[in-house]
Amino acid sequence: MDTYIKRHAEQAVRKLSSMFGAILVAGPRQVGKTTMLQKITEGINYVTLDDLIVRSSAQEESGTFFKDNPPPVFVDEIQKAPELFPYIKMLIDCSHRKGQFFMCGSQQFQMMRGVSESLSGRIGLVTLLGLSLRERYGIENDAPFLPTDDYFSERKKQLADISYADVWNIIYRGSMPELVGNPDFDWQMFYGAYVRTYIERDVRELSEIGDIVKFSRFMTAAAASTGQLINLASMARDVGISQPTAERWLSILVASNIVYLLKPYSTNITKRVIKTPKLYFLDTGLAAYLTRWNTADVLKNGAMAGAFFESFVISEIIKSYYNKGIVEPPLYFYRDKDMNEIDLLIEDSGTLYPLEMKKHADPKKKDTDAFDLIDKIHGVQRGPGGVICLYDNLVTLKGNDRVIPIKYL
Repeated sequence: MDTYIKRHAEQAVRKLSSMFGAILVAGPRQVGKTTMLQKITEGINYVTLDDLIVRSSAQEESGTFFKDNPPPVFVDEIQKAPELFPYIKMLIDCSHRKGQFFMCGSQQFQMMRGVSESLSGRIGLVTLLGLSLRERYGIENDAPFLPTDDYFSERKKQLADISYADVWNIIYRGSMPELVGNPDFDWQMFYGAYVRTYIERDVRELSEIGDIVKFSRFMTAAAASTGQLINLASMARDVGISQPTAERWLSILVASNIVYLLKPYSTNITKRVIKTPKLYFLDTGLAAYLTRWNTADVLKNGAMAGAFFESFVISEIIKSYYNKGIVEPPLYFYRDKDMNEIDLLIEDSGTLYPLEMKKHADPKKKDTDAFDLIDKIHGVQRGPGGVICLYDNLVTLKGNDRVIPIKYL
């Protein structure tokens, strides 16, 4: 049953198209970039560079390509012909019109290089990930998540009824629109094909990958590290590659929006904090497939349940920022040399909002003890925080800190 699920990022694309000559929607394979842009650009020219004849024309006859495909135009898989970027720049500079070029692509290395060289200041960027909880349940509120009174009072107006079993099924099955829209689709076959296509098409195009089997094992090692501090030496050793290769391969997973690196919060004053980022898989279904958790029950009761729950919450919060066109969400974590840790800090106007993620449904006051560390950081204010968990109701835990049910994300 392939019905279109309205995407929150549509509004950001429309807004950017009134501000810039070109708009680029980037994101991993099969998250619905093309479908969303076709919906927005109905009635204008559409070309896909997946078509070999169109692609060779774009690569070899770049100068005349837009005579045959005049703007306004939607160019799909734009990364396959970076030669077009200088001509897009010329046409924007000549016409000064907004919303002339809509583009999307899944492999960001060459694409972003072409964008930054040719289209700096002329292009609006949106990153699209899989379906968010709000999109899945048809919730219209698209405000970036922030644990404030204002956010919760607005969010309360439209809440989905999500059971404990639903949450684990969603975490296990992942957020790809095809799998969400077709509950009967075989999960294993879908992700098996997804990984093969991603490695054979996107990754191979980067040509730096000599050994596809080892790259596949590296992806699995990354999935097994979701929710943890990056340890590249250990990952390299497990896969049998050098550390510089592991670094390069990790940067490919980041550029493809498969993996997100959450930076540690640090200022000149916080000398004792750890400097290593944490790694999160952005689609928990893909991570479950790679690490062989083959049912929602096995995952829920397994050793990685906490890491998967945390990865899911972080990725939902990231989506809430990306869908508003915020390219660099103001998200961090805190961990110091004494092993004090706060899972997530959201920074907004000089205020830090601390959050913990717990997969259980009975948070305790001590879960927020580490929040007091923020009071010691000079020049920042501590806002309300909370523990995001599987409890049913939004209730005060201690002071300004709440128990935050997952349905409020």
